[in-house]
Amino acid sequence: MDKTASGWFNGWGNGFLGVLIFSGSLPATRVAVMDFSPVFLTAARASIAGLLGLVLLIGFGEKRPVRGDLVSLAVVSLGVVVGFPLLTALALEHITSAHSIVFIGLLPLSTAVFGAIRGGERPRPAFWLFSCLGSVLVAGFALMRDFLASPAGDLLMLAAIIVCGLGYAEGAKLSRRLGGWQVISWALVLSLPVMLVISAVSMPPSFARVAQPAWISLIYVSLFSMLVGFVFWYRGLAQGGIAAVGQLQLLQPFFGLVLAAALLHEPVSAAMVAVTLAVVACVAGAKRFA
Repeated sequence: MDKTASGWFNGWGNGFLGVLIFSGSLPATRVAVMDFSPVFLTAARASIAGLLGLVLLIGFGEKRPVRGDLVSLAVVSLGVVVGFPLLTALALEHITSAHSIVFIGLLPLSTAVFGAIRGGERPRPAFWLFSCLGSVLVAGFALMRDFLASPAGDLLMLAAIIVCGLGYAEGAKLSRRLGGWQVISWALVLSLPVMLVISAVSMPPSFARVAQPAWISLIYVSLFSMLVGFVFWYRGLAQGGIAAVGQLQLLQPFFGLVLAAALLHEPVSAAMVAVTLAVVACVAGAKRFA
């Protein structure tokens, strides 16, 4: 196998592992918010991952980012370290993880939109057609009975997708200079002082009533969702190409629904599956014309 083929194969393998890890984030967050407040969960997971990221950066002797990169790192931090975890944790107090996973189908589109804004990319008109169609499908799903039961949950998920797309796009642009895992590590370290303070202030008065599944979920979102997943994901993008390996993100809603049903015993309705399939088809079409 030549180096090009080997890099392509390894890229898809690493990218697949990254998507598989990210797929457990929402089900794990759903379990964690049963015993932890969304604010403490967000700050604690960022603090734990930030301390590990700091150890990695020091251990590998990484150079500090230049001053001009700090704004971009702050955007990444606000998007994927604070914004997405906090907004999804708040949303999952109102809706099931299976319901929230439908919205993840829009994350590649959100990333592409901010890629056009921040990276100067100019997709063809057909791309925006598929993007709008996917948005209409998700909006239609949200306006069904589940939305009437909890509009706050759906609106929070939409906000989470927007800020996460911004963080992904900004991180992808910055990773060309700093490297993939280095970007998320520096973003975590940048937010670490504030997250440590918030963790201390929002800490529950007692952990006696925190069940074991909540602790396991906290460990998962701290170690895997916030750090390990990004190591595989960004490595895969670098080895196999952003456009090609990025297609693997379309598998995340399917994995997420399976985990929600298998681990949390949440009902997965035919409407959820149908909308997820339709959104994935729209995203695939948009990617083709990007």
